Amino acid sequence: MSSPSHGVSAREAFLTWGRIALLSFGGPAGQIAVMHRILVDEKKWISERRFLHALNYCMLLPGPEAQQLAVYIGWLMHRIRGGIVSGTLFILPGLVSLGVLSWLYAAYGQIGVVASLFFGLKAAVLAIVLDAVVRIGKRALKSRALVGVAAAAFVAIFVFAVPFPLIIVAAGAFGWFWGRPQAGGHGAVKDGEEGMIDAAFVRATPEHVKPSLSRLALIAIVGVALWFAPLAVSLLILGPGNAFAAVAAFNAKMAVFTFGGAYAVLSYMAQQAVEYYHWLKPDEMLVGLGFAETTPGPLISVVQFVGFLAGHRSPGALNPMVAGTLGGLIAMWTTFVPSFLWIFLGGPYVEALIGNRRLNAALSAVTAAVVGVILNLAIWLALHTLFSRMTEVWWLKLPEPASVNWAAMAIAVAAAVAVFRFSVGILPVLAGSCVAGIAFYFSGVQ
Repeated sequence: MSSPSHGVSAREAFLTWGRIALLSFGGPAGQIAVMHRILVDEKKWISERRFLHALNYCMLLPGPEAQQLAVYIGWLMHRIRGGIVSGTLFILPGLVSLGVLSWLYAAYGQIGVVASLFFGLKAAVLAIVLDAVVRIGKRALKSRALVGVAAAAFVAIFVFAVPFPLIIVAAGAFGWFWGRPQAGGHGAVKDGEEGMIDAAFVRATPEHVKPSLSRLALIAIVGVALWFAPLAVSLLILGPGNAFAAVAAFNAKMAVFTFGGAYAVLSYMAQQAVEYYHWLKPDEMLVGLGFAETTPGPLISVVQFVGFLAGHRSPGALNPMVAGTLGGLIAMWTTFVPSFLWIFLGGPYVEALIGNRRLNAALSAVTAAVVGVILNLAIWLALHTLFSRMTEVWWLKLPEPASVNWAAMAIAVAAAVAVFRFSVGILPVLAGSCVAGIAFYFSGVQ
């Protein structure tokens, strides 16, 4: 990857994306917050407007939106190779972590000390998610109408459990028909303004960002072939009915329907993996979700744990641990390859529409709705991190005050004070929270 006109070298980009990957805890809200803080505020590689424009497109796609956002920005900076590097680095720490945890679980069945390592991280992520709400909200909610959209989105998803895609469609329709683009909305910025990518694009639009039907066809053919390669190879070598082909087919199908983030598809995935395929038991599904929630990367990476157990328990002629590792890698491949494909196919056309006034108004409304959705995620995460039991009040699930986890509460409050009062960086906050989690574990408080 040669150094392009925006002046960010491949080496600097690689190191930055590696740093983002290591800090990508807390689901999409926390991951987007990390990227925003580093790429927009700290590095000033991309403007607020283009960041939100890319995020809005990724929110409309099936699959993990934070990882797709990483692919999109990497692609803007260093073409397809940049997107592959940024998107792969984004999931790599989680892939390694979940692989190790899957091995430990299969070998020993319990990893209490390891779980304690992530206990503090999970609590500290609350501060990062709230930071995302504040940062994005300040920039996106520029009118009373957009504040109203954010509030309506929060109520719709938190109180009435309205599906996320419907919220996004409704917000976009509102912006398209009734809203107005905000001053300095999602359009391109002038040379010299915040965002090195934007300034470079004002001088000259790179070829890879311009729409091209021939490139679109080539990317589609190669991308689909790579996506279904594990399924085809496992069927050719092992024949129908093997666990690896089942894992590949299941995850390839699920990757197309994961609109609204991982939580929208988790119940279906758990039901199929447990009751239909019998790859794992119900309590083991909860173990996998716990691993995915407290390791770097998208929550949908839980498919690696499921695929590992599927391969481990139907290894054929392979060693069970080798078969498990292969099953986990196949699950991750067939889940994440489409995310690269959507960006490389649609990116040029999304960039071509960046100055459209009606589209900008719709995207402004979508961004406002995203603020409400992120707030919902923050509250959901807080409820499930700080309390051990929930009770139903009418149709709402609310925490039982007596079930509060005081150790998690202490870490979360300390992390919030560090971030909001003293502006401590993310890495020191996470590191300190990790140490606190281990200390609570060995003291018996956790």
